[in-house]
Amino acid sequence: MLKPYYISNDKNFYLLHGDSMEILPKINHKFDMIFADPPYFLSNDGLSIQSGKIVSVNKGKWDKSLGAEYINKFNRQWLSFAREIMKEDATIWISGTLHNIFSVGQILTELNFKILNIVTWQKSNPPPNFSCRYFTHSTEQIIWARKNDKTPHYFNYELMKQLNGGKQMKDVWKLPAIAPWEKSCTKHPTQKPLSVLTRLILASTKPNAWILDPFTGSSTTGIAANLANRRFLGIDQEEEYLKISTNRKLEIEDPKIASKYKSKIQGFNNQTELDLFLANESTPEYKTELVL
Repeated sequence: MLKPYYISNDKNFYLLHGDSMEILPKINHKFDMIFADPPYFLSNDGLSIQSGKIVSVNKGKWDKSLGAEYINKFNRQWLSFAREIMKEDATIWISGTLHNIFSVGQILTELNFKILNIVTWQKSNPPPNFSCRYFTHSTEQIIWARKNDKTPHYFNYELMKQLNGGKQMKDVWKLPAIAPWEKSCTKHPTQKPLSVLTRLILASTKPNAWILDPFTGSSTTGIAANLANRRFLGIDQEEEYLKISTNRKLEIEDPKIASKYKSKIQGFNNQTELDLFLANESTPEYKTELVL
């Protein structure tokens, strides 16, 4: 029996403290969607520019590369565990860069996932390249895959088309990195913006779906999920980040703050489109409670 680090009052936001490699095999629940932002293994003592200042690219010991064999073993292990707790029609999104995304794609294929898309998130405000010896790194990739080759997955094609001016949405999304208002409870070093997470959650889940993030950090996945009327379980081994996650959830329990944040999420045609869509979504389909 797993003991949650935190359970929200509405029972829609759970956190577990520990190593995902140890926790994932112990979970009995089946999830509708997984988003994972695993280590990119890019902490190599390099330098970058942030807010006009020279900073280290190092994120922590968990992000240090120990070679290709280690990276493949790591990705094979957590993806194997994740596969076991996905529903048969579930999908998984995994973000990365050139440092890890090729390994992730290889292991997904080995484990018989069906890769659906590789979305390129083009940051509208990337930092400049410090060395001036390469093109500016302005994108991250997000692989979208389903568990089974022949089991259909859910895709809200019509909403994505609506958000793209009535045309099919392409696999390149130009969205900004995190804004100052997303750091109200302090910031995780690899924090993703709500605009990216909200879009992929709405694209691939129905109301009340259970979403898992095995490397939750400050739980942008969970905040986006709850703002979009979905439910969430996050796992992290760093208590510091779980405290940030908890505070972010407590913050959006204030309806005024939740409404304000929804109006600020980018990628919609206007500030009320997200709220109107959520209000008109069909009756929640999933009734199951979280089983740990």
